[in-house]
Amino acid sequence: MSNKRLSIVLAGTLLGLVLLMPLAEALAGCCLRFRNRAVGGVNIDAEGVLVESIRQYRDELRAEMLRDAKEVPPGMHPPVEIRKISLRGLNQAIADAYENHMGVIPDEVQYLGGLQRIQYIFVYPEHSDIVIAGPAEGWKIDGNGNVVGQTTGRPVLQLDDLLVALRTADEARTEGISCSIDPTAEGRQRLDAFLSQQRTFSPAVVRGVEEALGLQQVSITGVPADSRFARMMVAADYRMKRIAMKLEQAPVRGLPSYLDMAPPTGNMTPRWWLACNYDTVHRSEDNLAFEIRGQGVKVLTEDEFVEADGSIKQSGRTSAPAERWANLMTEKFDELAVAEPVFGELRNLMDLCVAAALIKKYDLLSVAGCELPRLMETERGAMLEAWNAPKAIATQCSFAKRGNRYVITASGGVQIESWEVASQTAVDPQIAETRERSASSMSNWWWN
Repeated sequence: MSNKRLSIVLAGTLLGLVLLMPLAEALAGCCLRFRNRAVGGVNIDAEGVLVESIRQYRDELRAEMLRDAKEVPPGMHPPVEIRKISLRGLNQAIADAYENHMGVIPDEVQYLGGLQRIQYIFVYPEHSDIVIAGPAEGWKIDGNGNVVGQTTGRPVLQLDDLLVALRTADEARTEGISCSIDPTAEGRQRLDAFLSQQRTFSPAVVRGVEEALGLQQVSITGVPADSRFARMMVAADYRMKRIAMKLEQAPVRGLPSYLDMAPPTGNMTPRWWLACNYDTVHRSEDNLAFEIRGQGVKVLTEDEFVEADGSIKQSGRTSAPAERWANLMTEKFDELAVAEPVFGELRNLMDLCVAAALIKKYDLLSVAGCELPRLMETERGAMLEAWNAPKAIATQCSFAKRGNRYVITASGGVQIESWEVASQTAVDPQIAETRERSASSMSNWWWN
């Protein structure tokens, strides 16, 4: 019997990048069927199982989006440090679309005026309005069907995600918003039995590992599983794992895979997850103005171990290589958000959740005397696009020959602790001055 051992790296893989388009409900079925096979580079079938898509489908998706796209309105093209979006104005624009235009919402409303971050929340009781504000510019459709800024390449915020964030603010406080892709306990047991019989490496071993683990499960909490919001969380988790496990190369320099950084021996099962990364929220003394600060996203890690029954337990410890990789990806996040828009999309989701938590925590709708039924309510509000919900994905493996055998499983996901961010605030008198200046040209649902 050979003394050679092998190292196998496992990664759950899933990506479902779905773009909300201005379509009437009667047309949604056809287009959703097409986009479920192409958006984000994967095919999501009616059972929720994902496989890789092909370039042809992504090209067809982009061509379709370009056919549907409208010109960016005048004044929205130039990049600006702060663009203001009236939530009351958005509510009225959605109402007009449903009452007068068969539910077709204009692109500029779908893409929230080209906003790329939420930096400020301003409350104007005198106008019965709440305003969100941040950097913005005109948008374009990139080569993979992502809607991104014309000059920065950063993805723009989208109405569908805002609706989910506002409507699930209570769930974010009580159960949290999260996703994960993990092997089943049965799959882990099958894997252990299979690996106990292996002594040498061959391509058949990789196939055997993939078959032993089988389909990995996708878990989503806090938001509708068939929403764009949920898919973007899962997409970011999927992409992080693929980079870490050397299933694809990082799109930025200086970010090797975890496999390249891991030591040659040891039994390691690191868990990584993407989490909120904000500084203290600054607010005015009267709680009419808030500034959200910070990069938005970071990568955290913790080692896990597998019980005999295949269940997973957290160790409460982190390995140095896994922590170094997590820190490095955090450092590279701003670059990643442009090079791989799914990471920018995730930051947009976190911004929206923090803004929704602040609105809820400080009861800003009541303070403003503002009702937003089209944004806030499920029954009277704008209808969310419903897509094939991600449920499972086949295991994919990467391997490295090392001295002693070890198995690395890439578990983890996304965790959005928006209420924790919203609870850490400090009074800043300058925020009130920014609010006053921002109201000077308040005449439309958006202004610079």
